[in-house]
Amino acid sequence: MSFYREQNRSRLTVGHDGNSLVMLIAVNLVVFILLAFIKVVYYFTYGKEGVLIYQDNVLDWVALPASLQVFITRPWTLLTHFIVHDSVWHIIANMLWLWAFGYILQDLAGNRKLIPIFIYGALAGAAAYMLACNLLPPLRENLAASSALGASAGVMAIAIATTVLAPNYRIFPLLNGGIPLWVLTLIFVIIDLATIPYNNAGGHIAHLAGAGTGFVLVGLLRKGYDWSTWMNNFYDWINNLFNPDKPAKGKEVKTQLFYKSSVKPFKKTSNVTQQRIDDILDKINQKGYGSLSDEEREILTRASREDLL
Repeated sequence: MSFYREQNRSRLTVGHDGNSLVMLIAVNLVVFILLAFIKVVYYFTYGKEGVLIYQDNVLDWVALPASLQVFITRPWTLLTHFIVHDSVWHIIANMLWLWAFGYILQDLAGNRKLIPIFIYGALAGAAAYMLACNLLPPLRENLAASSALGASAGVMAIAIATTVLAPNYRIFPLLNGGIPLWVLTLIFVIIDLATIPYNNAGGHIAHLAGAGTGFVLVGLLRKGYDWSTWMNNFYDWINNLFNPDKPAKGKEVKTQLFYKSSVKPFKKTSNVTQQRIDDILDKINQKGYGSLSDEEREILTRASREDLL
């Protein structure tokens, strides 16, 4: 399978239905705004104590607790903590880095790899965080009061995965030929490490786990093991359940109206139209070049010869 975009193929736009990056950022922003509104309501209802009441009654129920005993009573936090932010600067930083690396990842590997890598990185970070807080003596001291939230581990997974795919990918090409992607990643990692003295050390262990997950997933992908497939199939299945435009399943027209024969009466040659080319380019954008059928590859070849691309 080819990870890199084909030359002259169409790009995902911000409003494209299949833009996973925009959807992921939108989910994080909507959750942040909703929780911020609830926090303001608590503040105006209870005064200064409202912030503490909000944390006990709302935030602690969506953040990942470090204590295993508490986590058993709130297992859903494994899936909610990585879309929850309680600081304006925290969500701004995470969303900017997510946009920077996520845009490049979609450009390289299509849009169906982004969210699975993000989720795998976030889950690996959660597991590493809980293990560290329960096993390392310095972190166990505040076990009962510690919790994790934010998309940092998932963003770190995307950053490392993107860099492993194309370390020399150039950004800002007008600046003396561009800056290699690995330089941007190095800056990201240095900033993250520099904040260790000011933040929960367990959270940075989660970030490292996310980074390792991104590295491993790309390595497996290159060997033919795509761990995003089942997640995308599950999403498609859920989406089809609530899709009113989905056609009813029935027998194929060929089976209903024609006799079966192993002899081909003629060889079909598809017309090379601009609409057909655009559909194929969109498919490459979403699933990669390896998902094309032989017929679609032949159409691209013919279009290239006829200067239609």
